[in-house]
Amino acid sequence: MISFKQLPLEAKAAVAAGLVFFSMMLSRSYLAEQLELRMRRWLLRLQMALFANALMLIGSLHVWRSTVTTFSRSSAASSFCFIPWKIAVFMFLALAHSSFFTLLFLVAEEPYFFSLAAYTCLGAYIILIFFLFTLGSVEQAYKFLAGRGAKAGTGNKNSRTAMKPVLAVMLTVVLTIVGLLNASRPPTVNSVEVPVHKLPSSMNNLKVVLLSDIHLGPTVGKTKLAMIVRMVKALKPDITVIVGDLTDSEAEIIRPAVEPLGELNSPLGTYFVTGNHEYYTSDVSNWFELLKSFNIRPLHNENVKIVSPKSTDDWFCLAGVDDIEADVLRYSGHGMDLKKALRDCSSEHAIVLLAHQPVAAKWALQERPDINLVLSGHTHGGQIFPLHAGAYFLNPFFVGLYKVGQNTFVYVSPGTMYFGIPMRLGSRAEITEIILRSP
Repeated sequence: MISFKQLPLEAKAAVAAGLVFFSMMLSRSYLAEQLELRMRRWLLRLQMALFANALMLIGSLHVWRSTVTTFSRSSAASSFCFIPWKIAVFMFLALAHSSFFTLLFLVAEEPYFFSLAAYTCLGAYIILIFFLFTLGSVEQAYKFLAGRGAKAGTGNKNSRTAMKPVLAVMLTVVLTIVGLLNASRPPTVNSVEVPVHKLPSSMNNLKVVLLSDIHLGPTVGKTKLAMIVRMVKALKPDITVIVGDLTDSEAEIIRPAVEPLGELNSPLGTYFVTGNHEYYTSDVSNWFELLKSFNIRPLHNENVKIVSPKSTDDWFCLAGVDDIEADVLRYSGHGMDLKKALRDCSSEHAIVLLAHQPVAAKWALQERPDINLVLSGHTHGGQIFPLHAGAYFLNPFFVGLYKVGQNTFVYVSPGTMYFGIPMRLGSRAEITEIILRSP
């Protein structure tokens, strides 16, 4: 039987990831009720950081072997540039691994440069891993198709081996720069008209501005939020809704960064529902209180009547549900409860539901097909290549407007900012202006 010491480094990293994952499940199941809230918050974040780093270690070993070890066996090892290159690769990997720990130690009103650098390296790391894997697969496919009996010179073989990591690094650098520039631009304003069954004619052309996935934390601070608020105010919405993942940190730590939200002054109100990242902070109650101080109403499995300014007899039901991650985390007093959220919302009036995850939107429509419009986020539109495929296949609705049945629509925002990695590739940050049309 092979001992743990005899296992290759990749296998040891996989075992470590499995142990951390098991400890996460154990703490969620048996320790959640026993630990003090602050301790639970730190334990959850530490476990997530360790789990991510254990998985990343497998990829980091591959990166090191592909970009350093490969060249150490060639004439390049004696080159003047080889030692600086080794140091650069090591620093790159170290920064990428440290990104997850910035959530614990480096969150303030504005992002620290170290956090921005670390998360940029994480984004480049994901892109580099993808290209190394893809080019490696193409190389293996070529060898298979060419036949094992094909002979090639040693020089040509070494040249091809070196070309793969060089090409992967070049593509990564180019796409990283493009992604950074794309994410640095203000969110685009996307105007969408949605016909809402049973919406009173007096509320025709009602304007709802949808925000999602701002992710105040290590790489998004007060300056970017102030920009978003200015853009929202310029649109002059009747209602503003924030459908989760507003933050990645505790309310007390990042309170100064949230102050621009107090400038939102939509005449029919500003509303908020939780996303999965609010529950990762383990500080939802304090966030609710902070948002209320800015006249933003959390919809905690509840609803409000949005009354027409033209007639008090005309209204529709705006409801919001807790994010489904609250159930997974066994977050006390929270969890998606559609029946409670839609209490007194009859099918005689239009119903608009706020639900952070598209999966929750799907579940809600299965239970209550009379919901007319669901507003969601969570997917980020994939945020950066090559994560789009995972986001697409893991969510029943990916991004944009979907029609479900005869009288129901779902709109999924690609996110107003970004999570951690200050990059956008193949997606664009968005503030959505939704115009409700009566039939």
